[in-house]
Amino acid sequence: MTGKKKIVSPYYVVTVIILAFLAVFFLFPLYWIVTGSVKEKSDIIIKSGEMVKWIPTTVSWDNFARLFKSKTELFGIGMPMAIRWLFNSVFISATAMILTCITASLAGYVLAKKRFWGKRLIFSLFVCAMALPKQVILIPLMKEMSDLGLIHSVWGSMFAVICPVVGWPFGVFMMKQFSENIPVSLLEAARIDGAGELTTFINVAFPIIRPGFGALAIFTFINSWNEYPLQLVMLTQNESKTIALGIASKLSEMSNDFGLIMAGAALASVPIIIVFLCFQKYFTQGITMGAVKG
Repeated sequence: MTGKKKIVSPYYVVTVIILAFLAVFFLFPLYWIVTGSVKEKSDIIIKSGEMVKWIPTTVSWDNFARLFKSKTELFGIGMPMAIRWLFNSVFISATAMILTCITASLAGYVLAKKRFWGKRLIFSLFVCAMALPKQVILIPLMKEMSDLGLIHSVWGSMFAVICPVVGWPFGVFMMKQFSENIPVSLLEAARIDGAGELTTFINVAFPIIRPGFGALAIFTFINSWNEYPLQLVMLTQNESKTIALGIASKLSEMSNDFGLIMAGAALASVPIIIVFLCFQKYFTQGITMGAVKG
């Protein structure tokens, strides 16, 4: 008995073509940055009448050598300034991600499954805060962090960037929606067995909201990584700059040195790609969770 031959519908063909086009469209900037980082200046800057060189004629590591030229120290270890900037970016984003995921998951669980006076008002305030532009609260945040004495030191200024991100309203809103899917019967059974609130959350609630936790980790890391206006205001010392601010400083100093700038951009894209690959499974589950009700 032979299997049935699969019929390829026109809808399937059109869908594949569109998805392939979108994949190339979104991956092309990354390709251009990576290839541009190893191009010579003559391959990047095209003169009138010349063809665009999509592939480097000669692979050169001179851009990375110039990027790593300036030196600094971290914990007594000598390193290039660009690596220090990359470390600052990873430290700020990873710390903000961990703290935000912990606080948002706990707050979302409480708002979804606990009964107390003013719960709807508090949740409404979080929803309203989501619509508030960050630029509106930038000056008050700057004044608050200055009064706390955080922006006057290297590590303090980095925590001045982390603290405002931790109270991300979208994170609380997202984890509250995921916590709504936790069956009340499981929570009641845990209480009958004598489990405390923290034990119930870790052993019963967290495994259910784990996909949302992973998706929130990606969103928070990327949001903190791209928080350029807040970093620009808070991080005034060269040793506390992130890789984005470092690349921007190179852009202002050497406005036509695109090879050096693309080398910094290629270096800055590595942590984002690693984080997404690590949390990709949870990110996909977080997006599709709740789409099908059985």
